[in-house]
Amino acid sequence: MNPLLAKLEPYPFEKLRALIAGNVPPAGLRPINLQIGEPKHPTPALVKDALAGALEGLAAYPLTAGTPELREAISAWLARRYGIPAPDPATEVLPVNGSREALFAFAQTLIDPTRGARVVCPNPFYQIYEGAALLAGATPVYGEPQSWSGVQLVYACSPANPSGRVMPLEEWRALFELSDRHGFVIAADECYSEIYFERPPLGALEAARQLGRDYRGLVVFSSLSKRSNAPGMRSGFVAGDAGLIKNFLLYRTYHGSAMSLAVQAASIAAWRDERHVEENRRLYAEKLRALLPLVRAPLECRMPDGGFYLWVRTPVDDAEFARRLHAQYNVLVLPGSFLARGVDGVNPGAKRIRIALVPPLEECREAIERLCRFAASL
Repeated sequence: MNPLLAKLEPYPFEKLRALIAGNVPPAGLRPINLQIGEPKHPTPALVKDALAGALEGLAAYPLTAGTPELREAISAWLARRYGIPAPDPATEVLPVNGSREALFAFAQTLIDPTRGARVVCPNPFYQIYEGAALLAGATPVYGEPQSWSGVQLVYACSPANPSGRVMPLEEWRALFELSDRHGFVIAADECYSEIYFERPPLGALEAARQLGRDYRGLVVFSSLSKRSNAPGMRSGFVAGDAGLIKNFLLYRTYHGSAMSLAVQAASIAAWRDERHVEENRRLYAEKLRALLPLVRAPLECRMPDGGFYLWVRTPVDDAEFARRLHAQYNVLVLPGSFLARGVDGVNPGAKRIRIALVPPLEECREAIERLCRFAASL
């Protein structure tokens, strides 16, 4: 057995299941799940039609590099979305089976564990970053390190999970300068980039171009899961530094990570269309406009720059808040401390909960009204 597996922490949702074990919520209240960021808006018909129309592709082995048509569709989308020259579809774009799988696998390609490797993660963070670092033989570092010695990889997430914060250009400038000075690679997780409410979030490739840089030491990860409400397709891409992508393709060829030709056809349809993405944003904006004022009445919460989470401060311990909310009102939310790690005795997710506004508006409204009644009773 790989001894590094013993270093992995339980996933946040496993911790939540253990937390609420034994709860018996009131029978008259239907359960409402706001704990997990699984999109619930309908998958667009154009995506389903393209998938159904390409089922003959199931009879062929797909190439790990994907079809030229898919790589070209992704490249064209990047150029339209970020106002940058189209990345070279042959060398700077690689289809992947969802951003989660690729964010994990990329670290296995990059990390040299013989050199005291360290991997920097945001804090709070998406737990895949930590698991990827540990199983690559590296040590995770949470938040900005005091020393950059040994850092080989930095995960950046913008818009951030769970806070929804977008990194401004000056933060990208500082991160690029550190990368140049210390030689680490930047992996930019942008899976929430298409859910925003005022202005499109700045992307990492876009920031590099604005600062007069090429893509050396930089790769971005994106996905159709949130953008196109197609989490079950497991379709995304990696783009950026051609040398890094070449090595990643080599790894993935041995790993057996090719995307089905049917899923590739559906992905092409999704990346070429923006109307369904605009409607998706409208639905999330409608929920935020309706529900954020309700949450703010008893609790502290800000409007996210992007994504579909509310990052809410609690008046009591976050795990206790989540446990009692479920027990008394049959609503599931995720304790913020489960999404972070303590540094110098401080867990930056403590006394926070993450609320995923993924169900339909009225179901979200009912859940938030219950949550507010519970908060008012504390």
